Amino acid sequence: MLGFNKGIAMNIVVNRRALRASALALAVGLVLVAGCKRDAADTAAPVADGSTAAQPANIETPADAAAPVELRDVIENTPQAVVGISYPTDIARYPGLAKALSDYAGAARGELQQAVDGLGNDKPTMPYELSLSFEKVLETPQLVVVSADGSRYTGGAHGEPLVARFVWLPEQQQMLTADKLVADAKGWKAVSDYIGDQLRERVATRLSSEDMDPGQLQESLRSASRMIADGTEPSAENFSQFQPLTGTDGKISAVRFVFPPYQVGPYSDGTQTVDVPASVLAPHVGTAYAGLFARG
Repeated sequence: MLGFNKGIAMNIVVNRRALRASALALAVGLVLVAGCKRDAADTAAPVADGSTAAQPANIETPADAAAPVELRDVIENTPQAVVGISYPTDIARYPGLAKALSDYAGAARGELQQAVDGLGNDKPTMPYELSLSFEKVLETPQLVVVSADGSRYTGGAHGEPLVARFVWLPEQQQMLTADKLVADAKGWKAVSDYIGDQLRERVATRLSSEDMDPGQLQESLRSASRMIADGTEPSAENFSQFQPLTGTDGKISAVRFVFPPYQVGPYSDGTQTVDVPASVLAPHVGTAYAGLFARG
Protein backbone atom coordinates (compact mmCIF):
# COMPACT_ATOMS: atom_id res chain seq x y z
CA MET A 1 0.00 0.00 0.00
CA LEU A 2 2.89 2.36 0.52
CA GLY A 3 3.47 2.63 -3.23
CA PHE A 4 6.61 4.60 -2.50
CA ASN A 5 9.19 3.05 -4.84
CA LYS A 6 12.35 4.55 -6.22
CA GLY A 7 10.69 5.69 -9.43
CA ILE A 8 8.27 7.85 -7.47
CA ALA A 9 11.17 9.12 -5.38
CA MET A 10 12.89 10.46 -8.50
CA ASN A 11 9.73 12.27 -9.57
CA ILE A 12 9.52 13.83 -6.15
CA VAL A 13 13.04 15.17 -6.42
CA VAL A 14 12.09 16.85 -9.70
CA ASN A 15 8.74 18.11 -8.53
CA ARG A 16 8.69 19.80 -5.10
CA ARG A 17 4.95 19.79 -4.77
CA ALA A 18 4.81 16.08 -5.47
CA LEU A 19 7.33 15.53 -2.67
CA ARG A 20 5.05 17.09 -0.10
CA ALA A 21 1.97 15.30 -1.38
CA SER A 22 3.68 11.88 -1.53
CA ALA A 23 5.35 12.21 1.86
CA LEU A 24 2.16 13.21 3.61
CA ALA A 25 0.09 10.65 1.72
CA LEU A 26 2.57 8.02 2.83
CA ALA A 27 2.11 9.01 6.46
CA VAL A 28 -1.65 8.68 6.11
CA GLY A 29 -1.27 5.33 4.38
CA LEU A 30 0.88 3.99 7.17
CA VAL A 31 -1.63 5.09 9.76
CA LEU A 32 -4.46 3.33 7.93
CA VAL A 33 -2.60 0.10 7.22
CA ALA A 34 -1.02 -0.21 10.65
CA GLY A 35 -4.25 0.78 12.37
CA CYS A 36 -6.03 -2.15 10.73
CA LYS A 37 -3.63 -4.57 12.38
CA ARG A 38 -4.04 -3.39 15.94
CA ASP A 39 -6.85 -3.26 18.42
CA ALA A 40 -8.25 0.20 19.09
CA ALA A 41 -6.91 0.02 22.61
CA ASP A 42 -3.38 0.11 21.25
CA THR A 43 -3.85 3.72 20.21
CA ALA A 44 -3.58 4.99 23.79
CA ALA A 45 -0.26 6.68 24.52
CA PRO A 46 1.10 9.28 26.97
CA VAL A 47 1.13 12.92 26.04
CA ALA A 48 4.90 12.94 25.93
CA ASP A 49 4.91 10.57 22.95
CA GLY A 50 3.07 13.07 20.78
CA SER A 51 4.97 16.17 21.87
CA THR A 52 8.59 15.17 22.47
CA ALA A 53 9.72 15.96 18.95
CA ALA A 54 8.10 19.39 19.11
CA GLN A 55 10.48 20.70 21.77
CA PRO A 56 13.25 22.01 19.45
CA ALA A 57 10.83 24.71 18.27
CA ASN A 58 11.07 26.19 21.75
CA ILE A 59 14.86 26.66 21.67
CA GLU A 60 16.14 30.16 21.04
CA THR A 61 18.82 30.48 18.39
CA PRO A 62 21.36 33.22 19.25
CA ALA A 63 22.16 35.50 16.33
CA ASP A 64 25.91 34.96 16.63
CA ALA A 65 25.43 31.17 16.41
CA ALA A 66 23.40 31.31 13.21
CA ALA A 67 25.91 30.33 10.55
CA PRO A 68 24.48 29.85 7.03
CA VAL A 69 22.61 26.55 6.70
CA GLU A 70 21.80 24.91 3.39
CA LEU A 71 18.47 23.12 3.52
CA ARG A 72 17.89 20.43 0.93
CA ASP A 73 14.73 18.42 0.42
CA VAL A 74 15.28 14.76 1.30
CA ILE A 75 13.84 11.63 -0.24
CA GLU A 76 15.25 8.25 0.69
CA ASN A 77 13.86 4.76 0.14
CA THR A 78 15.39 1.57 1.55
CA PRO A 79 13.90 -1.81 2.53
CA GLN A 80 13.99 -0.70 6.15
CA ALA A 81 12.94 2.96 6.02
CA VAL A 82 11.43 5.70 3.89
CA VAL A 83 12.25 9.37 4.51
CA GLY A 84 10.67 12.45 2.94
CA ILE A 85 11.46 15.99 4.15
CA SER A 86 10.64 19.26 2.40
CA TYR A 87 11.57 22.87 3.23
CA PRO A 88 10.39 26.32 2.09
CA THR A 89 12.52 27.43 -0.86
CA ASP A 90 13.78 30.77 0.46
CA ILE A 91 14.09 30.18 4.19
CA ALA A 92 17.91 30.38 4.04
CA ARG A 93 17.59 34.17 4.08
CA TYR A 94 16.94 33.74 7.81
CA PRO A 95 20.00 31.74 8.94
CA GLY A 96 18.91 31.38 12.57
CA LEU A 97 15.50 30.08 11.57
CA ALA A 98 17.00 27.77 8.95
CA LYS A 99 19.28 26.28 11.61
CA ALA A 100 16.31 25.66 13.91
CA LEU A 101 14.47 23.81 11.13
CA SER A 102 17.60 21.80 10.32
CA ASP A 103 18.05 20.88 13.98
CA TYR A 104 14.42 19.79 14.29
CA ALA A 105 14.61 17.62 11.17
CA GLY A 106 17.95 16.20 12.30
CA ALA A 107 16.51 15.21 15.68
CA ALA A 108 13.52 13.54 14.00
CA ARG A 109 15.82 11.60 11.64
CA GLY A 110 18.08 10.64 14.53
CA GLU A 111 15.21 9.03 16.41
CA LEU A 112 14.13 7.18 13.27
CA GLN A 113 17.67 5.93 12.73
CA GLN A 114 17.84 4.69 16.32
CA ALA A 115 14.77 2.58 15.69
CA VAL A 116 16.20 1.27 12.40
CA ASP A 117 19.50 0.40 14.09
CA GLY A 118 17.53 -1.55 16.68
CA LEU A 119 16.26 -3.85 13.93
CA GLY A 120 19.73 -5.22 13.28
CA ASN A 121 19.54 -7.40 10.18
CA ASP A 122 15.79 -7.82 10.46
CA LYS A 123 13.43 -6.30 7.94
CA PRO A 124 10.26 -4.73 9.38
CA THR A 125 6.88 -5.97 8.19
CA MET A 126 6.31 -2.45 6.97
CA PRO A 127 9.18 0.01 6.32
CA TYR A 128 9.75 2.53 9.06
CA GLU A 129 8.92 6.02 7.86
CA LEU A 130 9.54 9.70 8.43
CA SER A 131 7.52 12.31 6.55
CA LEU A 132 8.01 15.95 7.48
CA SER A 133 6.89 19.08 5.69
CA PHE A 134 7.98 22.60 6.66
CA GLU A 135 5.75 25.39 5.35
CA LYS A 136 6.16 29.15 5.67
CA VAL A 137 2.74 30.32 6.85
CA LEU A 138 3.48 33.98 7.62
CA GLU A 139 6.16 36.46 6.58
CA THR A 140 6.23 40.14 7.55
CA PRO A 141 9.14 42.46 8.42
CA GLN A 142 8.48 41.65 12.09
CA LEU A 143 7.45 37.97 11.98
CA VAL A 144 8.27 34.82 10.04
CA VAL A 145 6.29 31.72 10.99
CA VAL A 146 7.04 28.20 9.80
CA SER A 147 4.90 25.15 10.51
CA ALA A 148 6.25 21.62 10.75
CA ASP A 149 3.81 18.75 10.32
CA GLY A 150 4.42 15.10 9.67
CA SER A 151 4.70 11.64 11.15
CA ARG A 152 7.33 9.14 12.22
CA TYR A 153 6.44 5.45 12.07
CA THR A 154 8.57 2.89 13.91
CA GLY A 155 6.06 0.10 14.33
CA GLY A 156 2.81 -0.15 16.24
CA ALA A 157 -0.73 0.89 15.47
CA HIS A 158 0.10 4.20 13.82
CA GLY A 159 2.77 6.82 13.29
CA GLU A 160 3.92 9.29 15.92
CA PRO A 161 2.68 12.77 14.96
CA LEU A 162 5.29 15.49 14.52
CA VAL A 163 3.86 18.95 15.18
CA ALA A 164 5.87 22.14 15.71
CA ARG A 165 5.69 25.87 15.04
CA PHE A 166 8.66 28.25 14.67
CA VAL A 167 8.15 31.99 15.20
CA TRP A 168 11.18 34.01 14.07
CA LEU A 169 11.70 37.71 14.79
CA PRO A 170 13.89 39.04 11.93
CA GLU A 171 14.58 42.41 13.57
CA GLN A 172 15.81 40.79 16.80
CA GLN A 173 17.31 37.75 15.04
CA GLN A 174 15.81 35.37 17.58
CA MET A 175 13.00 32.89 18.12
CA LEU A 176 9.87 33.97 19.95
CA THR A 177 9.10 31.20 22.43
CA ALA A 178 6.12 30.67 24.71
CA ASP A 179 8.02 31.52 27.88
CA LYS A 180 8.82 34.95 26.40
CA LEU A 181 5.46 35.52 24.76
CA VAL A 182 3.58 35.51 28.07
CA ALA A 183 5.31 37.18 30.97
CA ASP A 184 3.95 35.45 34.08
CA ALA A 185 1.79 32.73 35.66
CA LYS A 186 -1.24 35.02 35.74
CA GLY A 187 -1.03 35.34 31.98
CA TRP A 188 -0.85 31.59 31.44
CA LYS A 189 -3.88 31.16 33.72
CA ALA A 190 -5.85 33.52 31.46
CA VAL A 191 -4.71 31.60 28.36
CA SER A 192 -5.44 28.25 29.99
CA ASP A 193 -8.96 29.29 31.04
CA TYR A 194 -9.83 30.63 27.60
CA ILE A 195 -8.52 27.62 25.69
CA GLY A 196 -9.99 25.11 28.15
CA ASP A 197 -13.44 26.67 27.78
CA GLN A 198 -13.19 26.57 23.98
CA LEU A 199 -12.11 22.92 23.90
CA ARG A 200 -14.77 21.78 26.37
CA GLU A 201 -17.47 23.58 24.43
CA ARG A 202 -16.23 21.95 21.24
CA VAL A 203 -16.35 18.47 22.78
CA ALA A 204 -19.78 19.04 24.33
CA THR A 205 -21.19 20.13 20.97
CA ARG A 206 -19.77 17.08 19.21
CA LEU A 207 -20.84 14.55 21.84
CA SER A 208 -24.35 15.97 22.14
CA SER A 209 -24.91 15.21 18.47
CA GLU A 210 -24.03 11.54 18.94
CA ASP A 211 -26.49 8.84 19.90
CA MET A 212 -25.61 8.29 23.57
CA ASP A 213 -27.67 7.62 26.64
CA PRO A 214 -27.37 10.34 29.34
CA GLY A 215 -25.05 8.30 31.56
CA GLN A 216 -22.65 7.53 28.71
CA LEU A 217 -22.71 11.16 27.61
CA GLN A 218 -21.80 12.42 31.07
CA GLU A 219 -18.95 9.94 31.43
CA SER A 220 -17.58 10.89 27.99
CA LEU A 221 -17.74 14.58 28.94
CA ARG A 222 -15.93 13.94 32.22
CA SER A 223 -13.21 11.94 30.49
CA ALA A 224 -12.70 14.60 27.83
CA SER A 225 -12.64 17.36 30.45
CA ARG A 226 -9.93 15.58 32.43
CA MET A 227 -7.73 15.26 29.36
CA ILE A 228 -8.27 18.91 28.46
CA ALA A 229 -7.46 20.02 32.01
CA ASP A 230 -4.23 18.01 32.03
CA GLY A 231 -3.13 19.30 28.62
CA THR A 232 -3.90 22.96 29.34
CA GLU A 233 -2.44 23.42 32.80
CA PRO A 234 -1.21 27.03 32.99
CA SER A 235 2.45 26.69 32.04
CA ALA A 236 4.50 27.73 29.02
CA GLU A 237 5.38 24.10 28.29
CA ASN A 238 1.76 23.21 27.50
CA PHE A 239 1.47 26.09 25.02
CA SER A 240 4.87 25.81 23.36
CA GLN A 241 3.45 25.40 19.85
CA PHE A 242 1.78 28.53 18.53
CA GLN A 243 1.57 30.78 15.50
CA PRO A 244 0.59 34.46 15.42
CA LEU A 245 -2.25 35.57 13.15
CA THR A 246 -2.03 39.12 11.80
CA GLY A 247 -4.50 41.69 10.55
CA THR A 248 -4.19 44.00 7.56
CA ASP A 249 -1.94 46.29 9.59
CA GLY A 250 0.58 43.48 10.15
CA LYS A 251 -0.08 43.46 13.90
CA ILE A 252 -0.96 40.27 15.76
CA SER A 253 -4.74 40.01 16.04
CA ALA A 254 -4.75 36.53 17.62
CA VAL A 255 -2.42 33.66 18.47
CA ARG A 256 -3.27 30.14 17.34
CA PHE A 257 -2.14 27.57 19.89
CA VAL A 258 -1.52 24.12 18.44
CA PHE A 259 -1.98 20.85 20.33
CA PRO A 260 -0.70 17.55 18.90
CA PRO A 261 -2.74 14.36 19.27
CA TYR A 262 -2.92 13.02 22.84
CA GLN A 263 -2.35 16.41 24.52
CA VAL A 264 -5.96 17.56 24.82
CA GLY A 265 -7.77 14.68 23.13
CA PRO A 266 -7.36 11.14 21.80
CA TYR A 267 -5.35 10.31 18.70
CA SER A 268 -8.56 10.13 16.68
CA ASP A 269 -9.18 13.86 17.30
CA GLY A 270 -5.95 14.72 15.47
CA THR A 271 -4.10 18.00 15.91
CA GLN A 272 -6.30 20.64 17.53
CA THR A 273 -5.98 24.41 17.54
CA VAL A 274 -7.54 27.30 19.45
CA ASP A 275 -7.22 30.96 18.43
CA VAL A 276 -6.77 33.27 21.41
CA PRO A 277 -7.63 36.89 20.51
CA ALA A 278 -5.18 39.69 21.16
CA SER A 279 -7.64 41.21 23.65
CA VAL A 280 -7.08 38.19 25.92
CA LEU A 281 -3.32 37.92 25.39
CA ALA A 282 -2.11 41.51 25.11
CA PRO A 283 -2.43 42.39 28.84
CA HIS A 284 -0.08 39.50 29.66
CA VAL A 285 2.48 39.74 26.85
CA GLY A 286 6.08 40.52 27.75
CA THR A 287 6.88 44.22 27.34
CA ALA A 288 9.52 43.52 24.69
CA TYR A 289 6.84 42.06 22.40
CA ALA A 290 3.81 44.20 23.21
CA GLY A 291 4.42 46.30 20.08
CA LEU A 292 3.74 43.28 17.89
CA PHE A 293 0.10 43.16 18.98
CA ALA A 294 -2.90 45.12 17.72
CA ARG A 295 -4.24 47.72 20.12
CA GLY A 296 -7.79 47.95 21.42
